[in-house]
Amino acid sequence: MRKTMSLALASAMTAALLAGCGGGSASGTATTAAPETTAAQTTAAQTEAVPAAGGETQAEAPAQTETFEPATLRVAYMPNMGSASLAVTAREKGFFEEMGLTVELVEFQGGPAEIAAMASGDIDISQIGHGAHALCAEGEAVIFQIDCTSLADAVMGNKDKGVNSIADLRGKKVAATSGTSAEIILNLALQQEGMTVDDLELVEMDANGIVTAMISGNVDACATWSPGTMTIEQALGDKTVWLATNQDYVNQVTFPSSFITTQKFADSNHDLLVRFSRALQKAADYRNSNIEEVAGWVAKQCEVDADTMKATVGEGNWTITSDFLGKALDDGTIKTYYENQQQVFIDGGRLTEKVDVENYVLFDVMKEANEANK
Repeated sequence: MRKTMSLALASAMTAALLAGCGGGSASGTATTAAPETTAAQTTAAQTEAVPAAGGETQAEAPAQTETFEPATLRVAYMPNMGSASLAVTAREKGFFEEMGLTVELVEFQGGPAEIAAMASGDIDISQIGHGAHALCAEGEAVIFQIDCTSLADAVMGNKDKGVNSIADLRGKKVAATSGTSAEIILNLALQQEGMTVDDLELVEMDANGIVTAMISGNVDACATWSPGTMTIEQALGDKTVWLATNQDYVNQVTFPSSFITTQKFADSNHDLLVRFSRALQKAADYRNSNIEEVAGWVAKQCEVDADTMKATVGEGNWTITSDFLGKALDDGTIKTYYENQQQVFIDGGRLTEKVDVENYVLFDVMKEANEANK
C-alpha cells in the first residue's frame, strides 16, 4: 500500500509540474484504502486513476473486490421450482462462490423433516414452503430470507373414484403431508364447504408416496405440490380434477416460502446468513428474468424431466427481486406477508394465538444483505 501511494503521489506531482510548464491546470485526488479487517469481514482494494497532462487517464477506474473467509453450508430443499430454484440459481451463477460459500444441497420431501434435521445438526439452512412456517411461529426455527410466494399447491381428485368436487371428498381416502402448504390449501377448501378433515379418511404420506398412490388408485384424492401435481395429471389424464389451488385464495392470504435456520445457528453465524442472503437476492434478480433456463437447472438437480419442470414455472411468483425487496422491507409489505400467513394458521386452528413476527423473522438479515449488494 505504501508503495502504491508513493507512486500515485509521484505521478500527481509530475502531472502538476507538466501542466504548470504548459500554462494549463490539473487536479488529482488520493484515496486511502480502508484498514484491514478480520478474515470473516469484507476487505476492499481500491486503485486511484490519476489524470495526466492533457486530461488522459493513466490508470483504470476504481475497482473493488470482496474477500471472505471460506465456509461450507448444508442446505435442505424440496424437489420443485418453488423450493429449489433460488438456491440452484445462486449456485449455477456463482453467487455463492462470490460470497466465499460452498453450498451442499440436500433433498427432503417436506419442511417439517427439514426442521428436524436442522435441530439434530445435520442441516444448517432449509428452504420451506408455507405450511412449515407454523413451526417457526412456535419457536422451532427462524426465518432470515424470503424466497417467493407460492402458487404450487393443489388438491386433486380422480374422477373414476367419484371425485368431482370438494364436497365429494366426504368419506373418501385423501393423501396429504402434515404441516405442508398443500395441507393448508386442503383445509381452506374444506372450510369453504363447511367440512373438516374429520369428514375424510386422511392418509399421511410424503410427496413421492402421494404420486404413487394417486397413479395406482390407492387413494381417491390428494393434497400435494409440483412437480408431483404435473406427474399425476400426466398419468391420470382426463381422470384428473383440480379441486383447489393457491390461486383460489390469493386474495385472502399470501403464501411465502422462506429460508430458515435454527436460533442457535443464527446467533453464532450472523455474517454467514447475510452472505448467504446476498447470494440469494442476486439469484432472485436472475431467476425473475430467466425462469425457463432456471427450470432446466432445477430439473437436472431434482432428476426430473425438463419439460415437466418447465410446465410448473407458473406456480410461483418470482417477482421478489432485490429492488422490490428493499422497498417492501421499508414499507412493511414483507412483514405483512408473514402476519397474514400467521392469520391463516390461527383461522385454521394450527396456532392458538398471535405471535409477533419479529420474534421469528430476522428482517435485519434481509436488510443488511440488500444494502450490502447495493
